[in-house]
Amino acid sequence: MSVEDILARIRALRTDDAPTHGGRTLAYVYDSGLAELDELGARAHALASSANALDPTTFPGLLRMENDLVAKAAALLGGTGETVGTVTSGGTESCLLAVLAARQSRPDVVDPALVVPTTVHAAFRKAAHYFGLRLMEVEVDPATFRADAAAMASAIDDDTVLVVASAPSYAHGVVDPIPEIAAAAAARGVRVHVDACIGGWVLPYLRRLGVEGAAFDFSVEGVTSVSVDLHKYAYCPKGTSVLLFANAEARHGHYFGCADWPGYTMLNTTLQSTRSGGPLAAAWAVVTHLGDDGYLRLARDTLFAVREIRRGVESVEDLRVLGEPESTLLSVATRGAPEEVGFDLFTVADEMRDRGWYVQPQFAHGHSPVNLHLTVTAANRGSEGEFVADLGDSVRAAREAGPVSVDPALRELLLTLDPDRLTSEQFADLLAGAGLASEEETGTGLPRRMAPINALLDAAPARLRERVLLEFLGLLYRPTPSP
Repeated sequence: MSVEDILARIRALRTDDAPTHGGRTLAYVYDSGLAELDELGARAHALASSANALDPTTFPGLLRMENDLVAKAAALLGGTGETVGTVTSGGTESCLLAVLAARQSRPDVVDPALVVPTTVHAAFRKAAHYFGLRLMEVEVDPATFRADAAAMASAIDDDTVLVVASAPSYAHGVVDPIPEIAAAAAARGVRVHVDACIGGWVLPYLRRLGVEGAAFDFSVEGVTSVSVDLHKYAYCPKGTSVLLFANAEARHGHYFGCADWPGYTMLNTTLQSTRSGGPLAAAWAVVTHLGDDGYLRLARDTLFAVREIRRGVESVEDLRVLGEPESTLLSVATRGAPEEVGFDLFTVADEMRDRGWYVQPQFAHGHSPVNLHLTVTAANRGSEGEFVADLGDSVRAAREAGPVSVDPALRELLLTLDPDRLTSEQFADLLAGAGLASEEETGTGLPRRMAPINALLDAAPARLRERVLLEFLGLLYRPTPSP
């Protein structure tokens, strides 16, 4: 195929994707609204994409850019002259490495434990799974969704190697009481990691704009590591994140070296070996271009959008915002059960998608009811009124349709199924029953309307939901010949 034909084919394949610009996809993407950042990031990426950050002695230019990004992140997040860090591929890798470093720092502990609030990002459950840590989940305040500092302190024992808090938590956008948590952990000689992947680059600017909140970074005594994603509110192309440590000794545990083979001595600062210099250069270019003043302007636009959208959400009958978010994330719930208010949020999400918006459904979990997650960015500035108007129309349409119901007999059946004992055939039946087994309209295998499927999945226990969706994922990732 010719170059132009290939590019045309990529454009065609992208037509079913959610839009990444214009502020209409309120999850997964972070849009500054500045068109020049796309071009700058793409050109910088192209200049360094063939370089390999595996060996900084061979590619010292990449080393310089990485050190510059770490220094900028450290300065923003209360770092000192001893603060060091690593650029990773994203927030999950940063979180994995923070856990790995803590685990490796305590070789004397046979059964290492990780203490987290129930609202912590799933990346830490992944880290515990990968690295063999015992996960100690601590319930959060049922009204504010913030971590309970006293309960977190009580969960720390002699086997605890790391305590984690969020700034903010993804699900509800609230910042945990990090000074109290860090003080309790420090008293026991335990490390504290602050997951500021989504808030670390915007919270400092929101503080400067008058948004009140407790300290959460290295200015808090006892905080030993902080993660912050550059491809979130630093508005850099995906995927770059920075993992910071209070000092070089704390970072040492996630480095890997191997000289015991006939090839070169392999030295890795991340989980990856080969690392393209493209994302690194793109991030360096965007961060350097925007500078402190640029990020302050973007934070101001985002703050305005958050406040306008929140005010609009709360003006819609039977909608409310969960907790007291103090960053850029909102979780929208109903003021009662679907049968009480006459509609369900899964249908609202479908209706919003029909109107060109993607809002992320979140299933009920513990004290947190079904809700719609909104990640608000600077690109939402100026379209708040349109969003709220469409949200109101979507609620009215959902109310007319009535709430989606799950057959009581099926609901009872879901509670009795053991996901670890189900056969492939039984999973196929469940997928079909959930509406996830056949292609509809697009030929991609993805249903157009998700409300009935989400209602059924919400009724399933979390472990069963995981297994059903993983089976569905396996159906999606089956290679087919390209036309």
